[in-house]
Amino acid sequence: MARTRTLLTAGAFALVTALLPTITTVGAAAADRDGPGPVAVSESRGQLTVTVPPGHGGPGYRLLIDEKTLGVRTVRAGRTVLATNPAGGFAFGDQHATSVTTWSYAAGTLRIAAASTAPADTVAVAITPTADRYDLTWSVAGAPAGARTVSYQLSSAGHWYGGGETSEGAAQPYPLDAGQVSEPDFSPASYLMMEPYWYTSSSVGNYVRTASPMDVQINKSASGLGDFTIKSTDSYASTVFVESTPSAVYQDYVEVVGKPSKSDATPAEIAQPLWNSWAQFYTAIDQNKVLDWAGKLHAAGLGGHTIQLDDKWESNYGNLTFDPKTFPNPKAMSDQIHSMGYHFGLWTTLWINLDSANYAYAKDHGYLLAAAADSTKPCTVTWWNGTAGIIDLGKPAARDWYTGNLHQLMSTYGVDGFKFDTRFFDDSCAPAAGVQAGDYQRLGAEMADGFDLQGAGVRVHWGNQKYGFVIRAVDAGTSFPELRTTLRRSMAISTDGYPFVETDMIGGSLGEPAPTKQVLVRWAQAASLMPLMYSSTSPLGVVDHTTGKPVTYDPETVQLYKNAIARHGRLSDYLQAQARKSVADGTPIIRPVFFDFAADQRFYTTDDEWMLGPSVLAAPVLSDSPTRTIDLPAGAWFDTVTHRVITGPRTLSAYPAPLGVTPAFVRLGAPGAATAIAALSHQS
Repeated sequence: MARTRTLLTAGAFALVTALLPTITTVGAAAADRDGPGPVAVSESRGQLTVTVPPGHGGPGYRLLIDEKTLGVRTVRAGRTVLATNPAGGFAFGDQHATSVTTWSYAAGTLRIAAASTAPADTVAVAITPTADRYDLTWSVAGAPAGARTVSYQLSSAGHWYGGGETSEGAAQPYPLDAGQVSEPDFSPASYLMMEPYWYTSSSVGNYVRTASPMDVQINKSASGLGDFTIKSTDSYASTVFVESTPSAVYQDYVEVVGKPSKSDATPAEIAQPLWNSWAQFYTAIDQNKVLDWAGKLHAAGLGGHTIQLDDKWESNYGNLTFDPKTFPNPKAMSDQIHSMGYHFGLWTTLWINLDSANYAYAKDHGYLLAAAADSTKPCTVTWWNGTAGIIDLGKPAARDWYTGNLHQLMSTYGVDGFKFDTRFFDDSCAPAAGVQAGDYQRLGAEMADGFDLQGAGVRVHWGNQKYGFVIRAVDAGTSFPELRTTLRRSMAISTDGYPFVETDMIGGSLGEPAPTKQVLVRWAQAASLMPLMYSSTSPLGVVDHTTGKPVTYDPETVQLYKNAIARHGRLSDYLQAQARKSVADGTPIIRPVFFDFAADQRFYTTDDEWMLGPSVLAAPVLSDSPTRTIDLPAGAWFDTVTHRVITGPRTLSAYPAPLGVTPAFVRLGAPGAATAIAALSHQS
C-alpha cells in the first residue's frame, strides 16, 4: 500500500507527530531485486525512515530523511555510512532544498516534494531502494535548466577514492579527502581518465549517472564536503551502492557499467615492455636517433615488444605523413626496427592543426566537429601543440577518411599499430546530427578497437570499460613524489573498472629533468609489479631535455632495469591468469590492499602497497631510502626477498631494501601463489 502526507502548518504538524509518533508504510514485495523482504517506510517526529532488509545480494540499510532540511543519512548496521550536507544537500545555483512538503511511497519508490530557499521553486526527489543500493534522482520545478549538486559530508563515509585522475601536474591526494580535489571541467570530453564514480572506506559508492560535464569539488578550501555537480541539466540521477566491503561496492558498480569483454593487451604486450620515444627525445627526434636508441636497447638485451615513435614524426600535426627532413626513409627505418624483432608503432591524434595541409581538406569535406556557438564553422581548440580542428567521428565519412590514412601508413611503411593520444570531443564543439556529445567516447573506442594499440592503449573512459583497453596514467614528472602520484592515478583508473593499467612511462616525463638513477630504477621495479610496463627513458642514457646535456647511467642501472623487466616477464603467466579473471568477472588486477583485507584499517591510507591479483602484495620502495616500513595483512606470507614465511597481521619496520631489492610477498594458499613464488623468489 502507499500513503501520501501533505505538510501541515508548523504547529499543527508538531502536534500531529507528537500524538501519532509513527505512521508506517510497507511496499508489497517491494523493489528489492535481490532479497525477499519488503521495504518499509515510516515517519516519526520530523523524520522519514526507509528500512531496507538484508537480501541475497546486500547487507540491508536504513535511510533517515530529515523533513526540516531534506538531509539524507544512510545507516548500515547502526552506523552512518553516508550523509548529505546538513546545510544544503540538494543545491541548484545559489539555492537549495529545505523542508519536506509532501511524500508518498508506491511501487518501490519514495517520492518527496520539498520547498527551497527560492520561494517559487519546488524540489522533487525520488528514491528507489533495493538490498544493496538505491537510485536517487531529483529535479527542480519552476527553475530554469542549470547546475544541480548533491553535497555530502566527507567524514560521514570515512575515506574517499575513485573518480579517476586528478589534473596533470597536481599531486593526486590519497585518499582523496586527505587533500583537495578541484575538477570544474570533469567531463566525458576530458583528456584525463575520469569516471563519475567514487567509493569510500565505509563501503558505499556514489555513481552519478550522467553524460553531461560535471564540476567535482572534494574538500574545497578544507570544507569537509564533497560537491558533485552536473552542469547544464534540469535533473540529477545517481546510484548509491551500500555494501559491507569496498570490493563488493566495486562489483556492484561493474555490474552496472560492464566489465571488459576482452584484454586488448596481447600476451607479449603483458610480458615485455613497450618502448615509446617520448621521454627519451620529446620532439627533438629524427630517424638516426630512433635507430640508434632502438639498436642500443636491443644490443643491451633490454627486451621489449615494440618501438613506438611518439610526437613530431609528422610533417605537421594532422598531415599523417612523415616529415621528410627528419625521416627521409621511414620504410627503411621500419624494416630495421622489424629486423631487431620489434613491432613498429606511431603516435597519432584526431587533432588537425590549422596550418596543416589536411586541415583545409577536412574542412572542405565537412570532416571536422562544428563549433557549438556557430554550427556553420569548424570547432577550433587549443592544445599543447597549437590550434586545431577535431575529426568528427560522428560522421562515418570523416571516420573512414581518418582511418584510411592510418591504414595507408600501415601498408606503405610497415606500421604495426598506434598510440592514440587524443580527445574525441571538446565541450566547445557541437556533436554531429543524431549524435550526443556523450557518444564520442564510444565512437572513439570503436574506432581505436580496429587497431593494435601496442600496450600504450587509448585514453577512453566514461563508461567504456567493456573494450578492455590498456590505459596509461597521464604524464607525470621525474621525481619520487611524481612516482607516487602516477601510482595513485593508476590505482584510481584500475578501481574505476579499467584493469589493464600502467603508470606513465618509467622514469616519468612532463618535460622535467631526466630522472636520477634511483628514480629510474625504483620506477622500473614498481612497474614490474603492475599489469604492464611502459618504458621510454633508456637506462643506457638520455639527453636531459631541460639542459640539452647527455645523462649517462652506470652499468648497475642497466642491470637493475633488466632485472625488473625479467621479474615482470617471469610473472607473465600469473598476470595473464589475472587478465582472464578480469574478463570473466571484472576483478581489478591491481587494487588497494583493503579490497582483499577490508577489516584491516591500516590500509585505507596506504598508497605504497597494493595487491597484484589475489596472491601478491607489492611493496616496492618509492623513495631513495634503503629501508621502508611494510604492513602485512592477516595470513601466511612468503617473503620473496628473505624466503621466510611471516604470519600477519604484522608491521615490518626498517625493512632492508637497498637499490637492488624489490620487496614483494606472496599469500600462501591464494590462487596462483605457487606461480608467483616461482616468479618472484629471486631478485635478478
